[in-house]
Formats: sequence, C-alpha cells, structure tokens
Amino acid sequence: MNTYFKDKKVLVIGLARSGMAAIKLLHKLEANITLTERKDISELKEKDELAELGVKYLPQRDETFMMDWDIVVKNPGVSPVSDIVKTLKERNIKVITEIELAYMVSKPQHYVAITGSNGKTTTTTIVYELLKKAFKDKAHVGGNIGTPLCELVNDYDLMNNEGHYISLEISNAQLVDIDTFRPDVSVIVNLSPDHIDFMGGLDKYYESKTRVYLNQKENDLFIYNNDDQTVHEYTEKYPVHCHKETFSLDDTDTDSFIKDGYMYVNGEKVLPLDAVRLPGKHNLQNIIISIMAAKYLGISNEDIVDVITNFKGVEHRIEFVREMNGVRYYNDSKATNTDATITALKAFDNNIILLVGGHDKGLDMECMLPYMKPVKKVIGFGEAGERLAKALDKNATVVNNLQEAVNEAYSSAVNGDIVLLSPTTSSFDQYSCFEERGIHFKTLVNKL
Repeated sequence: MNTYFKDKKVLVIGLARSGMAAIKLLHKLEANITLTERKDISELKEKDELAELGVKYLPQRDETFMMDWDIVVKNPGVSPVSDIVKTLKERNIKVITEIELAYMVSKPQHYVAITGSNGKTTTTTIVYELLKKAFKDKAHVGGNIGTPLCELVNDYDLMNNEGHYISLEISNAQLVDIDTFRPDVSVIVNLSPDHIDFMGGLDKYYESKTRVYLNQKENDLFIYNNDDQTVHEYTEKYPVHCHKETFSLDDTDTDSFIKDGYMYVNGEKVLPLDAVRLPGKHNLQNIIISIMAAKYLGISNEDIVDVITNFKGVEHRIEFVREMNGVRYYNDSKATNTDATITALKAFDNNIILLVGGHDKGLDMECMLPYMKPVKKVIGFGEAGERLAKALDKNATVVNNLQEAVNEAYSSAVNGDIVLLSPTTSSFDQYSCFEERGIHFKTLVNKL
C-alpha cells in the first residue's frame, strides 16, 4: 500500500461525488482528513458517513486556508483562479485534483485521456465500448463523464491490481492541478471558447487542455486533430514530446483519414462509413479518434467494426427522444457552449426549432449566426434566454422556463420539423446539471 498519505494533514475542498470518492480513498490511505464546504455540515446528506470515516469539517473561511496543510485535494468545481486556491499556492501548499490523487496511489494502468471543448463524452464512451469488447472486466470508464477516478480505484482495488484499461474524460478543471498523471493515449478533441470566467481567460482555458500530454513519454501516443487551427496553435506553443499521430476528415495527407467511403487508420482500411449510425460529421471525428486509440492498444479491426456498428450514441448529446405528428425531438442538453450547438445545427438540413437558454456564461452568439440557416424558429428560456435568443433572431420567442419552451415548440411545429434543445450554455440557473435539464426535457416531450 502507498504510504505517502499516511498521517498527512489533507484538506479536501468541496464534496460532491468526486470529493467523497477522494475522501474514501484517503481514508484507506490512513490520511488525517478535513473537509471544507460552502454548505454547513448539517446540510450534507453524507454527514453520517463522513463522521464514520473520521473526517473533520471546517467552514470555507479565510482562517481555514491559512492553516498548515500537507496537501489539498480540490473539487473540480472550485475555480483554479479563486482566492481560495491563490492563497494556498502562495503559501506553497500542494494542490491536486482527485484525478492526480487516484493516479499517485494506483498500480500501473492503461489510461486513455480525452479532453477538448466538445465531443469528449461521446469519444470517451466509444473508447470504453472498444476497451470493454477487447479487455472485458478490466475495462472501465470515468472522470468527468460521471464516475470519479478515485471511485474506480476503490471499486476495483487499483492500488493492488494493475493492467486495467480506463477511458477517462478529463475537463480543464481536472487538468489544471495534475502533477504526475501520465496517460498511454491522450487527445484534445478540439478547442473552442468555453469556461472563460472559470479559468480567468481564454488563453488559460486553452493552455489547461495541453496539460493532458504534459507527462507523456516518447512511446506514448498523442492523437492530433489536424483540422483544428487552435489545437495546432497551442501544441506549437506547448510542444508535444511523445509519439504523435495525425487525423483529418478533409485531408488524406495525414496518418488517419476518410477516403472512398472508408475510415483509414495509419493507412489501413478499418471501417466502412455505412457502419456508422450516429448523425453528423462531428461524430466521424469522435469515431476516428476512438479507433486510433484502439489500434494503438492492439484492438482488432473485427472488434472495432462490431462496436461501431452497434453504437447508437450518448445520452444528452443530439439524442433522439421521440417522433410525434411527423415532428422529431432531440435532446442536446450537453451543448453548454456555442460550438457544441453549432455542431448540432450542422447535423440537420433544415426546419429546426431551436431551444436555447440557461445560466449566462457571457459567451458571444455572433459565431453561431453563419450556421442559423436551417433554423426556422428560436425559443429562449431561463436566465439567459432573452439575450441568447434575440442575439440569434430578433423575432425569437422568449419564455420563462423549459416547460414553456417545449409547449411553445409543440404548438408551432409542423410535419417535418425538428425540435432541438441545444442550450449553448450551462444549466445552473434552474437545474443542478445538464443531465437534470436533459431528463426534464425528455419527460416533458414524452408527456406531449
């Protein structure tokens, strides 16, 4: 067992699922654990379990962060440019995320680390399905996609077992405070503006993504998106030192590409495009990345074709909900930035009724205007609904909430229309997460 954390004074900032997973792992490591939370301890549903684990609690006050800590584990929901984090780092106290904690104490595993602005969840899920097909019960999926890496370490005893294969979605917030984390395969799917307020600027956001390959060695793989100019710019600025393989959907002068109805990986014809069931060109990008990772890990073409042929998509990402009176309804609640919504708009030809709104992150809508041709009506809802909708269409309809938006779409839709919830922003005005928003949308649509 790793003894580094034994009797160390560890402060965990923020609970939620990742904080709780970190605490359980730290308990096994015999650390001296203190939790600090914005909520009072009496408000936490986990308070009894925390007491059983011997976890102390301190409120989030200045004096808490001026105490002496050996190491701090930060919840990804805490901004890296917050006064809390600045205070700790100015005092030379080591701050890590639960991803780094899990990696530090685990035996060697095979990690595929997937980051970027859009497409992470779909790519991570496809990679997991490929790993599961090839490596059975030694394949896992986690990170920002739902299951914290610390939880996987606990559930599968990865402190004592090695050689597992983990498909890991990693957000910028999880990458900021990594130190030793080293994946076998990494990729920045793409880069577009997001999390500007959280990161303290767009440059900081893009830079954080490059940390996914920071510790990779010569024989590890970085999958390079040759079609993304911003990825090109930032990999030039922060060079890749491991093995690099390129892909493009438009250019065959790369390692992996599309030609004559097939997907080629390192020049080898691997997948017929008619095997792909997911709509939109962006999903071809997600699939080619996944296959490149799979081939690097030795997965056969036969298994790859079988998995891709049977993969039908990810919940909340251009997810078909139902068809009623010739109108198709799609849940794209995971579109929490403009680029994600642009991707969804490009998946359909015309007759879109677009539902936008949520918590206002201050993103500029102008970049969406060239892609609005297939949209026949815009409906804004929630805190940012009026600003977002009117920026896209001066004649947009504005309502208070998602239920009113669905009712408005239903009353105005005709045969052949597509009702698309693709909010362009986060859900935190009226929901706890994009999943809750998407589930509510599906419930409303299925009640029509």
